[in-house]
Amino acid sequence: MILPPKAVIFDCDGVVVDSEQPTLDMLQADLAAHGLPLTMDELTSKYVGGTVEACATRARAAGATLPEDWVQDFYARMYAMLREHTPLIPGILTVLDALDSAGVPYAMGSNGTPEKMQITLGQHGLIDRFKGHLYSGQALGRPKPAPDLYLHAAAQLGIAPADCIVIEDSAAGARAARAAGMRCMGYAPHSPADHLANEGAIPFTSMNDLPRLLGL
Repeated sequence: MILPPKAVIFDCDGVVVDSEQPTLDMLQADLAAHGLPLTMDELTSKYVGGTVEACATRARAAGATLPEDWVQDFYARMYAMLREHTPLIPGILTVLDALDSAGVPYAMGSNGTPEKMQITLGQHGLIDRFKGHLYSGQALGRPKPAPDLYLHAAAQLGIAPADCIVIEDSAAGARAARAAGMRCMGYAPHSPADHLANEGAIPFTSMNDLPRLLGL
């Protein structure tokens, strides 16, 4: 058990909403269609946690022949898919309930766009629950792995970085938390957690365990 935090900052995709796998499936198919076949493990290790723009830059450097308008087209198709249905990560409501009961404030720091958070969180009534503390690395112009997003969220909560805990599922996010001077819990329900542990995160496999791990 680690010391209870004074605030918790959540990543969004793959931590609060289960949007990551269908998005990766779409990305994998797109890259293969444009000359860059990748395994899911390769996608997870190299592309998870970044922006779509960063994915395009990296994929083109690796040989993908993506059209000039690919980023805009991918966003449009991704938003349409997510609007149809984006489930919550199992156990996340239990975590939020425990934080509310303990009086611990929380925020979201996502590399996704504000529109994406509205689409996914809005399906489950979670917009109001975060009390305005929904922050986008793209909107700030400094997405993860830069620490700015998490530092901004902590400042808006009025909590020192060292007193915050970040909940992440990507190496880029864990790296951002470490650079921000924050402890990080790494959610890894289906895959090895080396990519998180190597960035200083403490891995865990079930959201139902998180309240206990946070000392709540």
